[in-house]
Amino acid sequence: MQTPDNNNHKVSPFKGKTGIPRLINAFGYSLEGFKAAFEHEDAFRQEVFLAIVLIPLGFFLGDTSVEKALMIGSVLLVLIVELLNSAIEAAVDHTSTEHHALAKRAKDIGSGAVFLALTTVLIVWSLMLTN
Repeated sequence: MQTPDNNNHKVSPFKGKTGIPRLINAFGYSLEGFKAAFEHEDAFRQEVFLAIVLIPLGFFLGDTSVEKALMIGSVLLVLIVELLNSAIEAAVDHTSTEHHALAKRAKDIGSGAVFLALTTVLIVWSLMLTN
């Protein structure tokens, strides 16, 4: 049961945990999120498989620690942005499955963010490999 906070807003019953129990719960929720994205999002699965190839290559092909960090970080950025995009899409679809201009805009903006993250990988890797 949700209880109101001082501003009369409904607060999640899970918000009361602090310290180590909160960290344990947060870790569990994160794993559930990764699992859900992998099971339900084709793009995330494809990007994970790409990351499985590119991250070890980044360790091998990067000459310096900074190059390795940039190459690997750019790949991880794609996964992060894809998770956020998938969350936006799920929230929009939960609200309504009807076509709406704002729903389309939200989904398109999320897709644009993924495109920029993928472009970042291409730029970073191109610069590092042609150096």
